[in-house]
Amino acid sequence: MSARRRTVDRIPDILPPSRTLSVRAADGTRLHAEVFGPPDGYPIVLTHGITCAIRAWAYQIADLAGDYRVIAFDHRGHGRSGVPRRGGYSLKLLACDLDSVLDATLAPHERAVLAGHSMGGITIAAWSARYRHRVRRRAAAVALINTTSGDLLRNVQLLPVPRGLSPARVLAGRGLVATFGGFPIPYAARLPSRYLVAMLAVGRDADPGVARLVCECFERTPPAGRAGCARTLVDALGSRHLDLDGLTVPTLVIGSERDRLTPIGQSRRIARTAPNVVGLVELPGGHCSMLERPHDVSHHLRALAESVADDVRISRISS
Repeated sequence: MSARRRTVDRIPDILPPSRTLSVRAADGTRLHAEVFGPPDGYPIVLTHGITCAIRAWAYQIADLAGDYRVIAFDHRGHGRSGVPRRGGYSLKLLACDLDSVLDATLAPHERAVLAGHSMGGITIAAWSARYRHRVRRRAAAVALINTTSGDLLRNVQLLPVPRGLSPARVLAGRGLVATFGGFPIPYAARLPSRYLVAMLAVGRDADPGVARLVCECFERTPPAGRAGCARTLVDALGSRHLDLDGLTVPTLVIGSERDRLTPIGQSRRIARTAPNVVGLVELPGGHCSMLERPHDVSHHLRALAESVADDVRISRISS
């Protein structure tokens, strides 16, 4: 593939009109959620990755909200959501947060398409493991985008460490999380930190505007939110995998060929092990495919939503 930069349409500066909700998490943390699009539209729930926020879905919201009811929220310690008390980060709490948002935004017995990028995909998988009895009641389908089911540090391509020296790769990853994730970024360190974030999060041929947005989201995420979620992921998935047996609804997997944080092999593994995979899409580019390949991601989310929305319409007619 050519290393020449690929330009995409400018990232929308203003999101469509929305209805804002404040959702109370199980531990009392306030979660910021927004609902875009027609009130009677079929629901699509978007959950973002670590150090991002609702704005990371700007392309998909702009594209889909004309036809669908798009629900997006900021994870705890991210965006406009509250920062929990000390110790308020875990996969259990992230799963509980998603469940709380679904309860607050969906009508009783209503099901949605759930789409998660990176940590958002991990959140959906953790939710499906913890709330198996609710998966088919709340989710009609799932899209897991540039994410992983585990063994996070051994596979992440932080440094050019040979595969045979995987212990060194794990130690390097833990060190980066511990030192870089949880402190305010001094002005003098902003340029090198932006370079590192951009190098890890987007492909080399990504539009510069995409890299800028990702870096801005990183800098605006409170240090406690960055550190809390990063340590949660490392502790929970550093050397093991999530149980995906709860993902019983149709599951679409999207990965990227040059993803350094969740390499394409992770997406392929999910496609092999999840019980109801309906497709594996492999895109060019890096970790943030919803920004780097926005039209492709929106197209596949729309097709997934159309497939399950048609099933809902047929079942209503039959009844």
